Amino acid sequence: MKAIRRFTVRPVLPEPLRPLSDLARNLRWSWHAETRDLFQSVDPESWAASGNDPVRLLGSVPPARLAELAEDPRFLRRLAEVAGDLNDYVTGGRWYQDQSAELPAAVAYFSPEFGITAALPQYSGGLGILAGDHLKAASDLGVPLIGVGLLYRHGYFRQTLSRDGWQQEHYPVLDPNELPLALLKEPDGTPAQVSLALPGGRSLHARVWLAQVGRVPLLMLDSDVEENDLGGRGVTDRLYGGGSEHRLLQEMLLGIGGVRAVRAYCRLTGHPEPEVFHTNEGHAGFLGLERIAELAAAGLDFDPALEAVRAGTVFTTHTPVPAGIDRFDRELVAHHFGPDAELPGIDVERILQLGMETYPGGEPNLFNMAVMGLRLGQRANGVSLLHGNVSREMFSGLWPGFDPDEVPITSVTNGVHAPTWVAPEVFRLGARQIGGRRTEDAMTVGGSERWDAVGEIPDQDIHELRRVLREQLVTEVRERLRASWRQRGAGTAELGWIDGVLDPDVLTIGFARRVPSYKRLTLMLRDRDRLMDLLLHPERPIQIVVAGKAHPADDGGKRLVQELVRFTDDPRVRHRIVFLPDYGMAMAQKLYPGCDIWLNNPLRPLEACGTSGMKAALNGCLNLSVLDGWWDEWFQPDFGWAIPTADGTGTDPDRRDDIEAAALYDLLEQRVTPRFYERGQSGLPDRWIEMVRQTLTLLGPKVLAGRMVREYVERLYTPAAHAHRAMTADTARELAVWKARVRSAWHDVSVDHVETSVSTVTATAELGTTLTLRVRVGLGDLAPDDVEVQVVSGRVDPEDHIADASTVPLKPVVGPDTDGRWTYEGPLSLARTGPYGYTVRILPSHRLLASSAELGLVAVPAEDLGEGAGVLMR
Repeated sequence: MKAIRRFTVRPVLPEPLRPLSDLARNLRWSWHAETRDLFQSVDPESWAASGNDPVRLLGSVPPARLAELAEDPRFLRRLAEVAGDLNDYVTGGRWYQDQSAELPAAVAYFSPEFGITAALPQYSGGLGILAGDHLKAASDLGVPLIGVGLLYRHGYFRQTLSRDGWQQEHYPVLDPNELPLALLKEPDGTPAQVSLALPGGRSLHARVWLAQVGRVPLLMLDSDVEENDLGGRGVTDRLYGGGSEHRLLQEMLLGIGGVRAVRAYCRLTGHPEPEVFHTNEGHAGFLGLERIAELAAAGLDFDPALEAVRAGTVFTTHTPVPAGIDRFDRELVAHHFGPDAELPGIDVERILQLGMETYPGGEPNLFNMAVMGLRLGQRANGVSLLHGNVSREMFSGLWPGFDPDEVPITSVTNGVHAPTWVAPEVFRLGARQIGGRRTEDAMTVGGSERWDAVGEIPDQDIHELRRVLREQLVTEVRERLRASWRQRGAGTAELGWIDGVLDPDVLTIGFARRVPSYKRLTLMLRDRDRLMDLLLHPERPIQIVVAGKAHPADDGGKRLVQELVRFTDDPRVRHRIVFLPDYGMAMAQKLYPGCDIWLNNPLRPLEACGTSGMKAALNGCLNLSVLDGWWDEWFQPDFGWAIPTADGTGTDPDRRDDIEAAALYDLLEQRVTPRFYERGQSGLPDRWIEMVRQTLTLLGPKVLAGRMVREYVERLYTPAAHAHRAMTADTARELAVWKARVRSAWHDVSVDHVETSVSTVTATAELGTTLTLRVRVGLGDLAPDDVEVQVVSGRVDPEDHIADASTVPLKPVVGPDTDGRWTYEGPLSLARTGPYGYTVRILPSHRLLASSAELGLVAVPAEDLGEGAGVLMR
């Protein structure tokens, strides 16, 4: 018989055990070992059966056991201690509260997915895990963040394999009442709701669920409510599912509905209103439109409202290729806005202008969510130094006339939340060395001095730790492999070989991530004979654990999974290489610590950052990776290896894969395996242990999410909050009027004449010489206060492009003359040897601009002017 309705019966906890409910509802337990240990002691068997989920645990513990615990003084003392620790954590001052700068009162952080814990499966991959780590690190640091996302009733899919190795997807239905969530409620007890207007007079309603992530509330919007029709209820059905309209509605609900949910939450709880809105990738970009509509309702016109919104908005891009960005047909977007739909007070054409690709190489009929994010955010960043460069190139069309390195997109390199990803055994070793509190501080706030203590840990302790972690991974892999083969239809009698899979004394390599083609899951299979030789080497074998999901619509990715699975099924090597289906947080937390090497071989530069290697590094695992993302930035031979790349434009893709695979095999054969297996005088692999030590001391402080969030606070959130405060209604009107005036007058701005203090500049000039420049410029209807005239100088390449440029402002000395021209003067110091050059340019200038490139306007000398002015010196 099948039930027609499902609901959850919650246990009634005895009064002395009531704090258990609060501990279960705050997701800090997911990274706080003492809280997890407490729940495990409630009922170890139920804890394991619940998948280490306190909410499910409390729903399954027999009443008799609860009554027994309510009378157990020892347990009650532990409960009081852990509950008191959570209270101190949530209410006490932390890093943020100790800062002297005027920091934001609150920050709203929007993301389409959040990976907090396997018990709340609302993530698909790196973007969601990063967002989860961002919230956790913000909580540890005391940053007043409000997270905003959607609640997907199916989450992301669960992955199994068919007998022949083909990926199969399953979408279990999630009941919010069985998750660590609570409904946001109005004072009368009814659920708080937000609504969006849809075309044809319909509405889309959503409830707001609250997940408490330490100190940080995470608001999750859920459209599966009775007030919606069937289509509306399905808007939040699954992560990254459905067609264009489905995705558009999800992103409207996330951005527009998310702002309304934040307003409701602040109204109901008294939480400070956010001064800064941070959109993690372009999916939430519509939040800027809702905030413009709020200001318009308060009497501000569109242009001033746009300036006010931009001032307090931060946009982070994670995408290194245009194909990875959500883009919608212009007509679809127009259909969902305007008088008969959402935001009726805003002209639809103004909305469309924010997202249209109106630049060379763009698709003029497509609405680009990242482009809208950049136009609505005064501050933007990529997620590694290399990705910042890639992003500036990719979006340079929005700032015509500027070199890519001047495009106003900075970078904050991602980090990972150490308390979530560091194995308890690693934490205990650190605590033994420097104490539990200092170890916790090292993992949350960072600071290299706390990590230097790793240098004093004896070699023997590090060696034993690594073997224990490898042994745990072997046990985990065998259990998961047996379960996978049973799902594939194998009987118990067929699976005796699994007891011999992997060896705790063999060099173990991990490779686990999503399976888009650019991550090259199967590069390791390029030369199967060489791989087999490595796996089966009589003295220096390797073993490999692989995991990953292909997107349900990506048959190419599924074929890569199948190709790898078929290789791992080969009886000759199946004890040395395994594929584990259903990669997720729970698996990852076992996989990273147990591996000796973390392999990453994407097509450079398509890995925006890649954080899995960071999580591995925090457990003493060494990285073997292409120089992409974060590894390009921080690689040193002291703690890993770089796979050489063949990324020249003329290299055929197949040939490139052959070259890079051969380089990978060479590294493993000649450098990695000998280092792992060689023994020093002590009988230990002392050179390997030293690399582990260097990984922890040198990389450890850098890869922390605490370091990342501190950078966001100092470099992006705080300047955005100050800009937000400065942007009063009158100031916003002033800036909007000024921008309009500058744009309309810019066609008359020109550099007319450039001369130096000597009549000619010879082919060479001496280092240390200072030239005086005189520049005659036309400003049209603008005044000197509206512009900055700069000299730009630096080394030049054979095509006379200036590299590593430095800029010096020139000052007006005469003007306007009878022709309306102004004369500017200033010094040019020849501070570098070799081919050197300079040019002059005019930029808009206003105190409220975050960057002189903000308007995308620049005036430079005409090409024929440059030669006569002696612009180049060789």
